[in-house]
Amino acid sequence: MTIDVRKFCRLAQQRGLVGLTDSFAIASIGVTHISSFLFQKARFLENILENGVVTMECANRFQGLCYEQVVRLHEVMEEVVPIHGRGNFPTMDIKLKDLVQVVREKLRTDGVSVKDVRLNGGAASYIFGTDNVRSYNDLDLIFGVDLSNHNELQKIKNCVLGCLLDFLPDGVNKEKMSSCSLKEAYVQKMVKVCNEHGDRWSLISLSNNKGKNVELKFVDKMKRQFEFSVDSFQIILDSLLTFYEVSAAPMSENFYPTVVAESVYGDFCEAWYHLNKKLISTRNPEEIRGGGLLKYCNLLTRTYTPVENIDIRAMERYMCSRFFIDFSDLNQQRQKLESYLNNHFSGEEELKHDYLMTLYRVVDESTICLMGHERRQTLNLIHQLAYQVLMDQERRAHIKYLEIQQFDQLNSLTIDQVFFHGPFSPNNGNQYFNILPTSSVFQINGSSSCPLCPTYLQCS
Repeated sequence: MTIDVRKFCRLAQQRGLVGLTDSFAIASIGVTHISSFLFQKARFLENILENGVVTMECANRFQGLCYEQVVRLHEVMEEVVPIHGRGNFPTMDIKLKDLVQVVREKLRTDGVSVKDVRLNGGAASYIFGTDNVRSYNDLDLIFGVDLSNHNELQKIKNCVLGCLLDFLPDGVNKEKMSSCSLKEAYVQKMVKVCNEHGDRWSLISLSNNKGKNVELKFVDKMKRQFEFSVDSFQIILDSLLTFYEVSAAPMSENFYPTVVAESVYGDFCEAWYHLNKKLISTRNPEEIRGGGLLKYCNLLTRTYTPVENIDIRAMERYMCSRFFIDFSDLNQQRQKLESYLNNHFSGEEELKHDYLMTLYRVVDESTICLMGHERRQTLNLIHQLAYQVLMDQERRAHIKYLEIQQFDQLNSLTIDQVFFHGPFSPNNGNQYFNILPTSSVFQINGSSSCPLCPTYLQCS
């Protein structure tokens, strides 16, 4: 399809997507690069332009980033992410910007057509959110590619592994590095999906010991691209990458690239409102692998609340039913829960127990697809994991106690108050393990002991 540049500029100005900033940009990059610069800006409209008309339904999915959001995006792209190797393989420190540019260029060199590159998931939500802390776990990148030929999947795999070779530290003998050894050392998981629903995509996840994995998705078709409205944002990076390539001038409030984002949920403004008001909304959770159950309980734990116009109980029942269809075996459920805890609560140990108790409540109240003994087995599994979390917390508390005791002895200090945060006990949970009553403040004297501390941990 041929896009009339003048027509595009007029249309984009009407939509507020191209302004004075682009005049500065075009002036700075020179005549030879103007068409390339504008073409990258036009890419996001290629799929919705039809005979020069943009429907409001499609236009509502897109939104241009303001200067502050572009700066946030630039900081994320400049972030150095360690990719940890197994065994004796060295750690690779990679800028996200460099990784995207190298992979995209390598794909095109190898004959794989790349339609666009997008930032997705928690990192994209962070760009539009109000939190100053980077609380996202994974860095999700989506490369739009054509996978109608199955040979393309092998090309993509070889391309990514070849790019990893370029990022190995100086001094490493790269000649002895095979694709197989690089895969074993740096790839956490690889997934290929081609099913009867028309989905065609693959995933290569690069490992990070702190759970901040870099996930490269190569997508031709994906029926369901989001779980909830708050994680439906996809930021199209092509114009930013072009800016990096053709402009030597740094960004400023009067000079920065026009970057466009899409909400695959549908209405961008609605999804943005849900994100900033911490609201939970989704559509057809039975279409999501796992039903979105684990993510839903994660959002509840982080004080998100469901929107008012949905039937919460019905939504939870759909989530539970799909989860137990996809993870019907108890061992599968254990592996999934342990993996989710490790990947999404890294550095947030105190939230793990609250999360598991929230999950327990939802499964207990909304599961209708299991036999009685199957339901009890799953609830018992969740309780066992919660008990393990409490034991881990007690071990860490004991270590801290020993450190504080040593500090007290050196400084002649005495602790006269201990503050406790007691665990939450779901209904009908005592058949698995007992939870003692909680108290907010416990006064310590010589004749009493703390009811919440283990026997080996003295309170004074």
